Amino acid sequence: MTKSIDLNADLGEDESPTGIARDIAIMDIVSSCNVACGGHAGSLATMSTMARAAKDKNVAVGAHPSYPDRENFGRQSIDISIDGLAKALADQLTVMKTAARETGVMIQHLKPHGALYNDAQDDLALSQLLVAIAKAEQWTLVGMSRSVMQAKAIEQDVRFLCEGFIDRRYDQSARLVSRAEAGAVIGDNDGRLSQGLALAQARPVAAEDGSHVLIAAQTLCLHSDSDGALGTAKAMSDILQKNGFIIEAQH
Repeated sequence: MTKSIDLNADLGEDESPTGIARDIAIMDIVSSCNVACGGHAGSLATMSTMARAAKDKNVAVGAHPSYPDRENFGRQSIDISIDGLAKALADQLTVMKTAARETGVMIQHLKPHGALYNDAQDDLALSQLLVAIAKAEQWTLVGMSRSVMQAKAIEQDVRFLCEGFIDRRYDQSARLVSRAEAGAVIGDNDGRLSQGLALAQARPVAAEDGSHVLIAAQTLCLHSDSDGALGTAKAMSDILQKNGFIIEAQH
């Protein structure tokens, strides 16, 4: 039986001409994208460029806000109040919504970036904030299965999409290994493809301690800044289709 799965990428994070060209090329392959909203990377110009390309290529567009920390690319937890974070996220999303409006694109989902993404999975206050934003905007919320964020989304009747990562190592609790640890990013293409297919087929994946964890995934993510990301995206798409999957947005 043919199955459907979403293939997504975090885009608009590299504002160089090379990075923009790579991201636009990746949109020929993926079915949805998460566009950096300025907190860790991105600008109105890059948001508009990504939105326009996504519209041309029929790729679902999502907002990808973060802790307001461009210095550390949003990949470190920061000391910020919930009110302060709420304002920072609102400011980022205002710019993203402007880009979407100007390019005639509908934002379909919300996926936090980096440390905010990781922190929010099991933090009640952060989860409630992100669920409230998604509910107010009527967006799907993207996160990890068996998380506080998923539970709060279900409680608030917010559509939740479980995400698995092709290029990141998991720990035994089914959470991502910190990028500060060696091996947190899967560098070899074969490893990425093997993990991606296992996630799609609902098979356990290897954890850092040698155990195996089962991770529900309706959407698979590839980071565009991983080495060889474009090639991995194409190969992942090919393997999924050869194994009976239709790649399409799930929002």
